[in-house]
Amino acid sequence: MAVLQMQRVSICALKKDRKAILERLQSLGLMEVSQPVEDDDIFQRMDTTSPRLSFEKKAHTADQALDVLEQYVPRKQSMFASLEGKKLVEKEQFRKAAEDREEIMDMAADILLCSRQIAEKKAAILKDENQIESLSPWLGLGVPMDFEGTEHTAMLPGIMAAGTTLEDVYAVLAEQLPQTEELDVEIVSSGPDGVYMAVFCMREDAGAVEDALRQGGFARPSQTVPEDPAVRTEELKADIGKLNREIEEKEEEIKARAPRREELEYISDYYRIRAEKYQVLGTLPQSGRTFLISGYVPAKAVPALQKAIEEKYDCVMDVEEPGEDEEPPTILHNNAFSSSVEGVLESYGLPHRGEFDPTTIMSFFYVFFFGMMLSDAAYGAIVAIVCFVALKKFPRMSAGMRKSLKLFMLCGVSTIVWGILFGGYFGDVVDVVSRVFFGREVSVPPLWFAPLNDPMKLLVYSMAFGLVHLFVGLGIKGYMQLKARQYLDFFCDVVLWYVFLVGLIMMLLPSEIFRSISQMDIVFPPALNTLAKVLAIAGAVGLLLMSGRDNKNPVLRLALGAYDIYNITGWLSDVLSYSRLLALGLATGVIASVVNQMGSMLGKSIAGVILFVVVFIVGHAMNLAINLLGAYVHTNRLQFVEFFGKFYEGGGKPFEPFENDTKYVDIKEETIS
Repeated sequence: MAVLQMQRVSICALKKDRKAILERLQSLGLMEVSQPVEDDDIFQRMDTTSPRLSFEKKAHTADQALDVLEQYVPRKQSMFASLEGKKLVEKEQFRKAAEDREEIMDMAADILLCSRQIAEKKAAILKDENQIESLSPWLGLGVPMDFEGTEHTAMLPGIMAAGTTLEDVYAVLAEQLPQTEELDVEIVSSGPDGVYMAVFCMREDAGAVEDALRQGGFARPSQTVPEDPAVRTEELKADIGKLNREIEEKEEEIKARAPRREELEYISDYYRIRAEKYQVLGTLPQSGRTFLISGYVPAKAVPALQKAIEEKYDCVMDVEEPGEDEEPPTILHNNAFSSSVEGVLESYGLPHRGEFDPTTIMSFFYVFFFGMMLSDAAYGAIVAIVCFVALKKFPRMSAGMRKSLKLFMLCGVSTIVWGILFGGYFGDVVDVVSRVFFGREVSVPPLWFAPLNDPMKLLVYSMAFGLVHLFVGLGIKGYMQLKARQYLDFFCDVVLWYVFLVGLIMMLLPSEIFRSISQMDIVFPPALNTLAKVLAIAGAVGLLLMSGRDNKNPVLRLALGAYDIYNITGWLSDVLSYSRLLALGLATGVIASVVNQMGSMLGKSIAGVILFVVVFIVGHAMNLAINLLGAYVHTNRLQFVEFFGKFYEGGGKPFEPFENDTKYVDIKEETIS
């Protein structure tokens, strides 16, 4: 339940050791570089943009080559590949790939060249296929499409509307050119897209004949070839065959490089690391012989950093606390149980400097509420077992994924407990199966009570748990104020609200309203009833007088106090929000029971057993998925809105160390004590 203390570490070293020190810092991954020194006459920054962009381009080239390999030689991966994490490689293995980087980059360039050539040849095939398609209606022409005729005759190839007949063509010509008789029309082919024809006439009449035909919708072909269309089509088919063979050759060239896929991954990460190093290098103030690097380091890691740098290089290392105007990055440090919920807090916002880390307290409420919402022991067992197996089977999964699976495993255990308390095992499957298929109903009684039989009781407990949750949030606010020595604020903003709320709750418990809702008869002695009224009145008066204490205008001060008392409606709204514990808990049980009833509709028979098994598997899988998502979303909401709303601001900056930020592999580094 803490935020790691950060210290600013500044290293001034000889320029000749710059590369070695940067590489060492990058491999350790302990420092977030943050340079406070500006350029002056002595220290200046070098421009590393060009080499950094060059390294990024090479990394991108390797990535593209890997994408091409994945396209032609897909890597066989299981459905759980996303859980496996990055492959861990020895430093020597990675270094050897770096030494062969020129050869590997040449291979990447060859792969990309083959890919481009394949794309070009596929484009050429598409062009040939389009031309074949355009020539297919003219295959019966028998002469080149650009054939102009003989010395005295002319040929006019063209297209007219679908359905046009020879009689229609001759009718158009007779109407437009009644004196012209030397004409011949040959229909080459016809189809739904038009009638393809060749018109022969005397050369001196060619212009007039074409004009006459155009009156009937005649149009010249958009594409012609200087060969017989049938001959040209065969040539195009031969060209397509040749291009396909060339494509196969290029594909084989690409596939032949698949065994070296890992080398491409290494070299991509190598250039990615170098680009990151040069980006940091461009921020370093440097003089003629020295350079300075400064940044934030976790206080507990400073001795290890000193051992790794000071003992090996001539340098001066200065360690100091961050200044008051600095906002150091945040690293959460919690126990094994609470660390699983850190991802939930990070999604809302990390605590800023000096703010309380609520992770540990939140973790208990989170797991508690999640289990109460899902509330089926069988569902909880499934979730817990699946997450446990995944955690054991995939030890190298990412840290974020590991935290999430661990959180769901703990929530699954909580769900088992709540399921036993409420008597939920796939809903009422034990009752249904024993009654329908064995003729004798057997029930597993709840250890506490069944929510479906007593929903109002669950509603009361849900609101009671919510009230505890809210009171803890208000208490954390008070703790932070006491830690900051804001004693008056603690009394006015926390103690008075506790007094006011406790008084109102004590007045509510023996009332008829509460009795009708909870079916519980609570009777307080007269002295306790009087104390409740005193507390409520004292708290209200205190809030009225003190909430606007920063304002000297007495009227405005009272108005602000009255407005603060009005915020009791916000508390009521927050408490009512915890009714979602009831709603989701009931939803899980009700849907599960409906699934069981649907599955048992055919009764005790072979068909009934088959139907029950199918409906059971599909129905409960869907119910688990839907309610698992609902429990996750609404548990988050109870933390983010109701709980954090009482004390938490967030806004901290995550720790982003200068490290080997790789994409494909993790490099095994030697550990330092």
